[in-house]
Amino acid sequence: MPPPPHGKQIHLKHVLVIGQTKGFEHDSVSPAMAAIYTMGKDSGLWDTTMRTDTELLTKKELTKNAKNLNYFDALIFASTTGELDMDPSQKQDMMSFIKEDGKGFVGIHAALDTNYTWAEYGEMIGGWFDQHPWMTFNAPIINEDPNFPAVRHLPKEFVKYDEIYQPKDWSRDKVDVLLSLDPTKLDYTNNPRIHRNDHDFPVAWSKPYGKGRVFYSTLGHTEESWEDPDIRKMYFEAIKWTLGMTEGNTSSHPRPATSTQSH
Repeated sequence: MPPPPHGKQIHLKHVLVIGQTKGFEHDSVSPAMAAIYTMGKDSGLWDTTMRTDTELLTKKELTKNAKNLNYFDALIFASTTGELDMDPSQKQDMMSFIKEDGKGFVGIHAALDTNYTWAEYGEMIGGWFDQHPWMTFNAPIINEDPNFPAVRHLPKEFVKYDEIYQPKDWSRDKVDVLLSLDPTKLDYTNNPRIHRNDHDFPVAWSKPYGKGRVFYSTLGHTEESWEDPDIRKMYFEAIKWTLGMTEGNTSSHPRPATSTQSH
């Protein structure tokens, strides 16, 4: 008799979460970091190193038991803001970690409000922050790619109370938009913070960067959002995807038909 089948062994991965803020400081940085730590521990899929400095963002050998990028499998920016403390060699190492080594990157909310003077960072993550036209509000969201693991659990249309960023230097031709605002349900009246004439406001996307996998979502602005099972599952599945544990599309697609009806 053959031996009984057994499940595929899962090797623990190593995730580095950076929460450095050089600009606006979100109250949700700690809840986000805690959620990532808890999700990894409870699932047994990864262990988490949490830092509010950038010392580990290097491939140089570090002393005193510090781990460098070679130790990690994914990097997460938890609402980082401003110009992070990184010298040119650190920037090169971080991009090499994603692009050449094929490791994962997850950007949470204000990760888009980071490193404006570093052109390759904007290219890697997909753009930069350019206002939040409706501040924190009941955002009407469309699920554009329900087959993607990070948004598979979400309905076709839903509402979340969160702060949705408007991106600049961003194009849906360069990413796979997973979630977006429903343009037919937004108020455009007397709002000088709206800069996108196409009224295309992405809420989450995936993209390749070299050999690496990149996921970003604007969701997670509030402390309360990290108690929301939908948001937690989205980031849990996004991290798994960037770690190569699941497969998902990164090819761009046209806007849904409702998007052409914006007014």
